[in-house]
Amino acid sequence: MGKRQKIYVALLAGIMVLSQLSAQQAETASAQSSANTKNNAGSLPGSLGMVSLGSNVNVSLENANIWQQPGGNILSYTLNYSNGSGRNASLRNYFSKVITPGGSVLQGRPIHEEDLKKNVIAKGSTRVTYYVNIGQMNSLKGIKIGMFIWDANAKGYLRQTGVFPFPANYSPAAASGKSMNTFIQDIPITGRGQSLEIYKYNGKVYAKVGFMLINRGNKVLEDSGTTAYLVSAGGSRYELALSSAQVGYKIQPQEKKTIYYVTEIPPYLKTDNMKLQFTRKDETLKLEYATSSYALPAAVQPNLVVGPGQIKNIDINSNSVETKLQNASVYAENDLGQWSFQLHLKNKGDKPVTMPTYELSVRSSDGKSFPVEAGRLNGLTLKPLEEKVIPLHAEIPLEVEQNSLKLEMIESVAKSGGKAGSEDQAGSMETAGENNRSGTNGSGGSSSGMKLNTPVAYFTIPYMLHTDTQKEVVYNTTNQYGTFSYSLDSLQRFPWKDEDIVIAKLNITNTQSKNISLPELKGAFKLDNDDLTSSTELFTDSNVTTLAPGKSVELNVLAKVPYTTDFNSIKIELYSSDKDVKVPFLTLSTRGTMNAVTAIDKGGSYTISTIGKKAKVQENKTTVYEGSNYNIVYSEMLLSNEEKRQSQMQRLQAYFRTSDGQLYHAVSNQTDAIATPGFKQLVVFWTKLPKSVSTSDLQMYLGEGITDNKYSGPGDDPTGFVNVSSLELSPVRNSPQSNFTNVPLLPYTLSVLNSTGSKMKGSDTMNITINYDLQRDNRYEIGNMDHKLILRMTDPYGQSQEKTLSIGTDLIEGNNTYSASYTNNLYKDMSSGGYKLTLYEEMIGERIELASQSYYLSVTNGSDTQQ
Repeated sequence: MGKRQKIYVALLAGIMVLSQLSAQQAETASAQSSANTKNNAGSLPGSLGMVSLGSNVNVSLENANIWQQPGGNILSYTLNYSNGSGRNASLRNYFSKVITPGGSVLQGRPIHEEDLKKNVIAKGSTRVTYYVNIGQMNSLKGIKIGMFIWDANAKGYLRQTGVFPFPANYSPAAASGKSMNTFIQDIPITGRGQSLEIYKYNGKVYAKVGFMLINRGNKVLEDSGTTAYLVSAGGSRYELALSSAQVGYKIQPQEKKTIYYVTEIPPYLKTDNMKLQFTRKDETLKLEYATSSYALPAAVQPNLVVGPGQIKNIDINSNSVETKLQNASVYAENDLGQWSFQLHLKNKGDKPVTMPTYELSVRSSDGKSFPVEAGRLNGLTLKPLEEKVIPLHAEIPLEVEQNSLKLEMIESVAKSGGKAGSEDQAGSMETAGENNRSGTNGSGGSSSGMKLNTPVAYFTIPYMLHTDTQKEVVYNTTNQYGTFSYSLDSLQRFPWKDEDIVIAKLNITNTQSKNISLPELKGAFKLDNDDLTSSTELFTDSNVTTLAPGKSVELNVLAKVPYTTDFNSIKIELYSSDKDVKVPFLTLSTRGTMNAVTAIDKGGSYTISTIGKKAKVQENKTTVYEGSNYNIVYSEMLLSNEEKRQSQMQRLQAYFRTSDGQLYHAVSNQTDAIATPGFKQLVVFWTKLPKSVSTSDLQMYLGEGITDNKYSGPGDDPTGFVNVSSLELSPVRNSPQSNFTNVPLLPYTLSVLNSTGSKMKGSDTMNITINYDLQRDNRYEIGNMDHKLILRMTDPYGQSQEKTLSIGTDLIEGNNTYSASYTNNLYKDMSSGGYKLTLYEEMIGERIELASQSYYLSVTNGSDTQQ
């Protein structure tokens, strides 16, 4: 090891145990080096002077701060070494010491992360932050920082080259309204204490500090890991929490942003001459040291009340977001005022914005607060110039005055985990109440992890009673999906089995210039106070998810109620679900007056307008058959495909309505076949009526069947019907035919050409042969008609026997013969006579006579025949 190296090592060992020099040595060294010091404090941004270290190496003192701590106050200062030479300069050759007013000399040591810096590169500069524990000293007045270099020829191997005295009026804090150039993480920045706002909320006082920051470097500046404090003139300090909108902020090179911090302060605290202080924590050295501080302007208490219809601009991460309360209305229900309103948001900035965590509540004039769900607001991201509407709902007891309510928007900020320090003697100018108190990072020094609730705005809620929606009147509204018009086209009540269907038909039209994306909507009915949400269905004839400008969609909201139910008012809700949370889309209420069913005159057509299934339905014939116990109404409808291509037609459902207003559900038969354009399908409906019921002025309530929330398809069991109209029928009473010519058996026609009855003399058996013609009518497509036919034979004795006939097995299409045998002991003695054939059809448990005719019986005896 060389001599110089040995001396250097010995010097370092001496420095580790050196605690102070005599006051006389310090003063002498200071006087000898004063000529080498260039005290340019104020002439260089952030500089307190410059000292030459020789070999074209200079050092400047950029800042100095004192941070009070129980284990001794920490003086931190930053030196900037500049090397103008052509080779690297070793930092091992340069030393700084703090000289106190009492003459103590304290060795400055670099903070842990700066200890890794070993050299100042040629033509470059290096900044190093040092710290010294100065005990109970809390002022820079009289303190000096001396600079020393390695010199093997000097006494103690150190030679002082200069000293940095602090001016008498020096303050480490940038003056109020003034900017200061400094560094964060070796990135040059310009900072300024921008604002100090005081808020009072729920008996507590909060301070909100704005800090303007410009990134003058060429790297992105991220949330720096510094700790911010609000420091009073008396020295009380309160740890600040970063606004929730700016946690994890990033500032691009040359970008300017205002960063906001909040804390809770005692009500008694004087807010004059407060400052913003930043510190860093050295986890290795287990110490906290000050970095920079900024005097704050005079505190103000903002007026947060936002008048009806007014806009409140909110700063979120240096982006301006417009907020406005709109479309407020209320109605009374179960001793509660049911309030609905919307919060309109618009990002006025040029960058995406994510809304921070807010707590919303409605506050009455007497201070009562009622929470409002804010889940859809918190975490919402807005693109530049994007607008969103957040639906809100609140329930306010009617005993609370409803015309003086305000919506409170409170930012919820996570409280920082640090503890506040104690006030020092500099606080003697403050009120006695503040003296000797400890500042807190929030409320009463409570533990970390709690929240700071900072008011953002108090929106005045205009008192507007919810008005009933009138039928067939167009209204305009805006929600989170866009701006559109809507109308209640009809409100009807139909029978369905042992219940009634209440159905509201709504029309929604996109009135804006861009598409509206519709959510997966659901419907809800409330009849008076009877909530039918769980049983309400929403039905639409098209799976529309996007509405183009000017386009409309028709929605049917329906629910089943007992047919005995009466009600006066109806509330209709459209909503979607987001993670089991109900998201309102449209709410309206109306009186319970029902629309009359659309009437269609005799011979008129029922029109189906569903896209892809357009068709017309017209009565073919309606027949009233006399039954044994009931009458049967049997109606045939012709369904014409109005589309230009083959289509699966709608499944029709119907009720028969008699002149006295009674309704009877109809059994239907409809083919499953796809309808061909230009062809017709035959749809058949029938029901049984009490014989006492008149069939004059008979009507059919005809509609399109639905199963749950879609149109019924083949094989589906309908749960209701929609688009119902009343078709006036032309019923004709059926009289049984007196012969078997062209007997209608839809879709067939049966004609008996002849019938022969014969028996052998002495035999107890009579044989009957029927020659018939069964022709199918192929003009119409029809479903499978399962005719249950009964053929009755009445013999010469007046006694009858019956046979059951089935089309396709017993009766076959075309010219064919049917044979049957009848046995009776009386027939042994029968020598002549005739028989009568009667054809019946069984429908819904009733037997209907279709036709009858008498024929002669032939009796044979060997080769002889006797008629």
